[in-house]
Amino acid sequence: VMGYGVSRDSNPYPTPHTPYPIPRLVFFPHLGYFSRVMLFVTQKFLIFYVVVFTIYWSIPWKRPRVWLLLVASYYFYFCFNQWLALLVAGSSVIDYLIAHGMNATSRPLLRRLLLILSLVMNLGLLCYFKYENFFLETYFQSIGFDYDRKTELLDIILPIGISFYTFEAINYTVDVFREKIRPERNLDYFLLFILFFPHLVAGPIVRASDFLPQVARHKHLTWTRFAVGGRQVVLGLFKKMVIADRMALLVDPVFANPAKFDTGVVWMAAIAYAIQIYCDFSGYSDIALGTARALGYRLMVNFEMPYASTNITEFWRRWHISLSTWIRDYIYIPLGGNRGSVLRSNVNVLITFTLCGLWHGANWTFVVWGALNGIYLILHRAFRWATRDLLAFRAALDTIPGIALRIAMTFTATTLAFVVFRAPTFAIAKQVFHQMFVPTAGEGWPVPPITIWTFALIVLAAHLLGSRPALWQRWQQQSPAVRGVALASIVFATLIFAPVTTWTFIYFQF
Repeated sequence: VMGYGVSRDSNPYPTPHTPYPIPRLVFFPHLGYFSRVMLFVTQKFLIFYVVVFTIYWSIPWKRPRVWLLLVASYYFYFCFNQWLALLVAGSSVIDYLIAHGMNATSRPLLRRLLLILSLVMNLGLLCYFKYENFFLETYFQSIGFDYDRKTELLDIILPIGISFYTFEAINYTVDVFREKIRPERNLDYFLLFILFFPHLVAGPIVRASDFLPQVARHKHLTWTRFAVGGRQVVLGLFKKMVIADRMALLVDPVFANPAKFDTGVVWMAAIAYAIQIYCDFSGYSDIALGTARALGYRLMVNFEMPYASTNITEFWRRWHISLSTWIRDYIYIPLGGNRGSVLRSNVNVLITFTLCGLWHGANWTFVVWGALNGIYLILHRAFRWATRDLLAFRAALDTIPGIALRIAMTFTATTLAFVVFRAPTFAIAKQVFHQMFVPTAGEGWPVPPITIWTFALIVLAAHLLGSRPALWQRWQQQSPAVRGVALASIVFATLIFAPVTTWTFIYFQF
């Protein structure tokens, strides 16, 4: 048994259903497996990044900087699992060669075969590592076979971040096939596109057309670049370590046994999880953007105040933007998009979001969550069509009370969907919904309610302020001293209010 009670036979990667604490801002050299993992909230990553940052900007030449980042990125992933690091690098080299093979021939059939080879390799690896046991379990259950998980299922370690870098590799080969981009001549540039450590394990999903030109560009260290990156890192740490991990203190006990809590607590736990997953994932994305920005790279913004959305369509334009735009461009549009009949378009939406749910995890709860979001989008389309001629009604929706009502309804719908996402089984999800909609007595708050309400109001205030560009411009006009004091206060609050233990990022399992 290694650190924190995780056995060698346990899944070494956390899920939203079974979080466990990790050392935060403290390096314990005798924790076995977890002493090697460099999460963004650990001291080991801080030391790693400071060393890389210092050497990187001390090198005056462009190409050696790329090599340094490539070695650092490979070491970063190597700390999770050395053999899986070889797998990522090896599959990336094959994609590099396939892209050049497509570019070297003008024969459509050969180009298509090479593309199919790349897709089969990338999706095959994804399916084997992530879904093999899921398919086996589903098959065994469908035929009524009484199986033993320890002996009948495969002992597979999930490569962390495999869903993210698989989508990036597919983006590259498909765009080369479509002749939207030319294949990258430099192997080290291409490997950095796949392996760049800020986005390697949990995104955002980068596009080759956005990232590869940045690799070739010579960069200079500027105060603006460093300050903007630092601000993003500080805000990301606060979101993750303070808000998300505090919310987990309410969410985890309730979803572990929802039947013993009263209705009000279960409702607040569902809302707390919606806040937790947003702050956890957007916090990671902020740190990824900040660390990349300080090294001279711009990554795609992944969240734009999603809980200020007035409808579900707008929500998916603001939530996990790199994924939603990817599935739009590489699944929805190739299926036909909205070019056919209304029925065909709705089927395309449902297929796309069902696959989006499956991408999130090897569990039927994720599939249902994705399908539920697809149904939401279809219903929203139907609502817009049904009310297109009701001008007075549509005008009322654009008033301040109407906008507030639409935001509240959208947030409620996404929160209810997240119950299915968070629940480890349908039985738990059913119990949570029963507790929410059938008034039930039970235990009270497992944590002081003032804590949850305080951070929920902080998220609400941030959304209200962030949705007003004028306030952001006013912040930008403040003196460096004022902004510095504000950021220092956030750092201080992070150190004071973060719980004793923190949890790994929820999206690490994807």
